[in-house]
Amino acid sequence: MDKERLPRWGWLLIGLFAMAIIANTLNIAVLGPAGLPDEYQVITVITSMAPVLIYIGVWYDEERQEYWEQTREHIAADLVFVVTGAAIGSAIVLVPIVEFGLPRIVQDIIAMAAGFMLSWGLFWWRNTEVYSGL
Repeated sequence: MDKERLPRWGWLLIGLFAMAIIANTLNIAVLGPAGLPDEYQVITVITSMAPVLIYIGVWYDEERQEYWEQTREHIAADLVFVVTGAAIGSAIVLVPIVEFGLPRIVQDIIAMAAGFMLSWGLFWWRNTEVYSGL
């Protein structure tokens, strides 16, 4: 893929849109019929979007290209940390606030913030050298 073809926000938009479609398809076809309440289906969307938010930046920025020189196992483990962090972070925040009576969009935004922060924190913890120039 030629990263110069689109600006960073274009790649983010394409990636986030694709992951939202995949996550919502999973919610509709599998998790909803399995009994997962609608309030918690946002966790699937957050979990699928977190790698896009993190890895587009690492892929797009020239000063972070040394990340891709690591072993496939390290990159795969990072992806597991990112996905797990997003799921756990969003669930930890969402479960207690569902009963507060907040509007659904507010609950979703709070869960997204927590899920992304934990996933990025775990990614940073495993790859401090990628962000050492900041």
